[in-house]
Amino acid sequence: MAYTPGTRLRSQVCDGQFIIVRAAAGDADLACGGRPVVPLDAPESPRLEGDQATAEQLQLGKRYTNAAGDLEVLVTKSAAFALTLDGEPLVMLQSKPLPSSD
Repeated sequence: MAYTPGTRLRSQVCDGQFIIVRAAAGDADLACGGRPVVPLDAPESPRLEGDQATAEQLQLGKRYTNAAGDLEVLVTKSAAFALTLDGEPLVMLQSKPLPSSD
């Protein structure tokens, strides 16, 4: 699926919700708990079983990115499973330190 900035998504395995901040070019498979994420407004379906190997608490308000840095996802509702892009886990972006005011 091709993602665009501002796209709102949700997990099929937990309560997690996300917004795409920066989108990778072309098609990519973004997943939470080993299952593809779906648009926020997609019809509700029974909750799927998540891959326990990806069990990781994603923090509300934090941004996650892939190794190449071309996809950035903001967590708007915390999730119980890690996000992956084409099978590779996303990592939390570290905040940039502010310059000292000496």
